[in-house]
Amino acid sequence: MFDPDFPAEELAAVEARLGRPQCLQWTGEVGPEELELVRASTRRGRHHDLTFFVFDPAGRVAAIRKPSFPPGIYRAPSGGARPGEPLLEGLRREAWEETGLDIEPTRYLLRIHARFTCGDQWEDWVSHVFAARTASSRLDPHDPGEIAEARFVTLEELAGPIRQRMLATGRGLFRYRVALTDAALAALAGEPTPWGAGSSRTAPPVPSPWGAASRGGMAPCNPDGASGEPGVRANLPSGTRGAPRTRPEAAGPEGRGERDGHP
Repeated sequence: MFDPDFPAEELAAVEARLGRPQCLQWTGEVGPEELELVRASTRRGRHHDLTFFVFDPAGRVAAIRKPSFPPGIYRAPSGGARPGEPLLEGLRREAWEETGLDIEPTRYLLRIHARFTCGDQWEDWVSHVFAARTASSRLDPHDPGEIAEARFVTLEELAGPIRQRMLATGRGLFRYRVALTDAALAALAGEPTPWGAGSSRTAPPVPSPWGAASRGGMAPCNPDGASGEPGVRANLPSGTRGAPRTRPEAAGPEGRGERDGHP
């Protein structure tokens, strides 16, 4: 269960509550500016994001648009736990800040060990991906400097036109978000999604996250993130989340204009 920002005991407790996630690895090329934006976080000791697919009673999922996003591009909200903050508390806080929603996490879907490469340089990152539900259908982001807009979208929109717009940008970090979303929807496929008790609706068919469309390699990995490739964790420091750290002030890696930089 390797992750530089969370102790194994905490991840095990989250798994006991919300289920064991599928462990995946993604490797993809990003531009120099994108790699630098990831490093704005890793320099300050943060190597993770908490991504959440939050469903309202109508079966829609909350999505956000950051100030730098091209028109028509939205993605699932995400953020990071503060130093010493429990993972699930950080998840709920970020949901409130980015969407104004009180959420109930329902399932730990994925743990993705990502490597962003740019020539001979690289940075490692871990995305913890959750499904959640909310009783509200009203979005009210509390961080307008980071979130330009929040709206509910259907899973068909995420898997269709929004996906195509993200890939059309040619940005490596958007390709990563496409692969992450594909994998999350694949994990939900064939199972009732968390719209509430008695719901029988299931996630729509989506392109395989292992296909070429996202132009980044998503593959299963061992629970600790190892893939068999030498040095897969060599760039990750051994520090813990308990050390004092400044919240990143750099622009977000999908483009400039965000306060908290992460993929």
